[in-house]
Amino acid sequence: MNISSDVIRSIVELALREDCGQGDLTTLAVIPATAQVEVQAVMREAGVAAGLPVFAAVFAAVDPSLVVTPRVAEGATVAAGTTIAQIAGNARSILTGERVALNFIQRMCGIATLTARYVAAVQGTAAHILDTRKTTPGLRVLEKYAVRMGGGRNHRFGLYDGVMLKDNHLAVLAAQGVDLSEAIRRAKAAVGPMVRIEVEVETVEAAQQAAAAGADMILLDNMPPDMMRAAIQLINGQAQCEASGGISLETVRAVAETGVDYISVGALTHSARALDIGLDMRIANS
Repeated sequence: MNISSDVIRSIVELALREDCGQGDLTTLAVIPATAQVEVQAVMREAGVAAGLPVFAAVFAAVDPSLVVTPRVAEGATVAAGTTIAQIAGNARSILTGERVALNFIQRMCGIATLTARYVAAVQGTAAHILDTRKTTPGLRVLEKYAVRMGGGRNHRFGLYDGVMLKDNHLAVLAAQGVDLSEAIRRAKAAVGPMVRIEVEVETVEAAQQAAAAGADMILLDNMPPDMMRAAIQLINGQAQCEASGGISLETVRAVAETGVDYISVGALTHSARALDIGLDMRIANS
């Protein structure tokens, strides 16, 4: 899954602690301790499967004796009505873990499905779809994983693994008398050649200046396609180009056709709709 089991376990434990507290009052009050069930997780709508290992980790944390069997591969596109996993074992345990497990997988499948739509929309161009840091606090690792399952790529994970000079950084520096070229020079001197330097610009002139100063990537922020195209022509391969700002499924193709290398879409993680996934239960015995 490319996420450490320790990270998954810590996220799952926090979610279960939040939901269960001192115990599942309803289930403990009315469900016999010996009741056994078999449950199928079923896609109520078509989408991309993502998060099955997290789904399984929830039930393992509640009760290690539960048997969770995936029925589809991670990243697979599945039709409505498809069973994506089966859970068998103690009814109390399954009922206790049900909501947390569904919350994770519905969210992750929703992100993967939306990402896949953006990826499909730019197919045949050179552009790659990127996510952003606009994620749910504490769940970034899962949400960025879901983007990958949908065919997208991850931008920097956090503030620590890439330099990105944004408008507010540049505004502070400008107030100190530091121009764009000097800002890039300072960044390159501070972090060395192994760290990518990206610069956010809003004009064609600033894009050309950033490229000449040695930026590795230039973020063309909120530019209309004609302006992006002009900036890319002037940059002429000196740096990679990323488009960002208000890009939707309706506009992403036109952006891709400008020749940008990357298109970042915050909506992949901050606005993805959770997919409708349900648990269908069969009583094994009581």
